[in-house]
Amino acid sequence: MASSSSSSGSGPVVTERRGIPGAQFVEDVHTYLAQSGLDVSSALAFLQERLQQYKLVEMKLLAQQRDLQAKIPDIEKCLDIVATLQAKKGTGEDLIADFEVSEGIYSRARVEETDCVCLWLGANVMLEYSLEEATGLLQKNLDNARASLEVLVADLQFLREQVTITQVTIARVYNWDVHQRRIQQAAPTTAQD
Repeated sequence: MASSSSSSGSGPVVTERRGIPGAQFVEDVHTYLAQSGLDVSSALAFLQERLQQYKLVEMKLLAQQRDLQAKIPDIEKCLDIVATLQAKKGTGEDLIADFEVSEGIYSRARVEETDCVCLWLGANVMLEYSLEEATGLLQKNLDNARASLEVLVADLQFLREQVTITQVTIARVYNWDVHQRRIQQAAPTTAQD
C-alpha cells in the first residue's frame, strides 16, 4: 500500500494560477475524507461548489478572450491605415477611402496628405497623434493585447485541467461511496449465512 503522504495526491500539485485555486487529484478517497474531516455528502457538495466556481471563472475568461480576439484585428487595421498614410506622405497623392458611417452604410472620403491622425482612446475620448506616435501607440497596444491573449489561453488551459481533475474526483468519491454501501449491505447477508 502506498504511503499516506502520496496516497491523497500524485506528483507536484499546483496550488493556484493567477488566483484560480488548483484542484487536488484524489487517489485514496478514504484518506482524503479522513484528512479533510468531511463525510461523503459534504465532500461531494464542496466539490460540486468548486466545479461551479471553475465554470463561472471559465465563462469570464472566455468573454475576455472573445473581446481580445475582436480587438486585435481592429488594432491591426488601424496600424495598416497609419502605414498607408505614411506611405502616401510626400507623394502629393490624396488617399481615397471608403468608411462605414453606420451599419451597412458607407461613404467615400478623400484624405489629403497629413502628418497626424486622431485615435479613439475610449470613454468618448479622441486624441491627435503624429503618424509616428500613432504607430508606436498602436503597436504597443497590439503587443499588449497579444500578450494578454496568450496569458488568457494559458489560464483557460489550467482551468480546464482543474475542471477535469474535479470531475474525476467527484466520480471517484461517488463511486467509493457506492462501493462502501454495497459492502455494508453485503456484510449482514453474509453474517446470516
